Amino acid sequence: MAKAGVIGSGSWGTALARVLSKNGHEVTLWSRREEESRMLREERENKSKLPGVKLPDDILCTTDLEQTVEGKDILVLATASPSIRSMAKKMAPYVAAGQLIVDVSKGIEESTLMILTDVIAQEIPQCRAAVLSGPSHAEEVGRDIPTTVVAGAKDRETAEYIQNLFMNKVFRVYTSPDMLGIELGGALKNVIALAAGAADGLGCGDNTKAALITRGIAEMSRLGVAMGGHIETFNGLTGIGDLIVTCASMHSRNRRAGILIGQGKTMQEAMDEVKMVVEGVNSAKAAKTLAEKYGIDMPIVQEVNQVLFEDKPAREALADLMLRDKKIEHPELPWK
Repeated sequence: MAKAGVIGSGSWGTALARVLSKNGHEVTLWSRREEESRMLREERENKSKLPGVKLPDDILCTTDLEQTVEGKDILVLATASPSIRSMAKKMAPYVAAGQLIVDVSKGIEESTLMILTDVIAQEIPQCRAAVLSGPSHAEEVGRDIPTTVVAGAKDRETAEYIQNLFMNKVFRVYTSPDMLGIELGGALKNVIALAAGAADGLGCGDNTKAALITRGIAEMSRLGVAMGGHIETFNGLTGIGDLIVTCASMHSRNRRAGILIGQGKTMQEAMDEVKMVVEGVNSAKAAKTLAEKYGIDMPIVQEVNQVLFEDKPAREALADLMLRDKKIEHPELPWK
């Protein structure tokens, strides 16, 4: 049995705390707000963010960060991606040398263009930072619907340790050394999902969705490989797998926000209606900046940025994507 501290009691943190507890581990779940922690303690359910999912009675729910962090074998950092740095700063005084922190949020820090495990390592240099990611909506994980994810770490031993802690008959965990590729896939797919949602909001069909998913993974892969990630990662669970589920599911806050934007709402109106952090909005600017830095053509990302931040109508953005210069799908393939 391991001792685990889960920092963040939103839908994903709550679902993962439940996975660890049901696997027989001792779990402490930290909340930022006392009222949410009290609800979890008394009702054993996050009624606002993960309704219908009951927490095991042995999960300790608290707002005491020191209690959550100190003496734990593994820390799961499940706060929204824009707050990862500030949360890491608060945790740092309590983290022991070599203590394992697993990032389960998805995003790129806009101001530095850093992946989140690098942000964590910068703020908590004494820790070991790793990542757990994949096509995994909390609403389904909380209901024991079979799910597969990937544990990424710098060394095999750490990745396999995370795999052993989380894996069970409904939660399958693979391992990978490509932390950069895993995190880029998790962040970039949210930007593409905004485009897929906007297409839904415009009344487009399955053909359009398939095109956005396919060309979206091409954009993600080009940038990821240029930055040092591996093409296999983008062809796997944390690339195409996570992209498919985020573009297709109504559990996806990014797709839901995109639908509202396609229906004519502004970015802020869409975020207000979704009532949760829409991480694709925060990653869109970073993705555009990285594309420019590495000289990578990412037309979907470019159009998403114009819709979000320059008030370009979604229908006009879609038309501009369709009417781009004629291209060969795979320029590396030779003609006879």
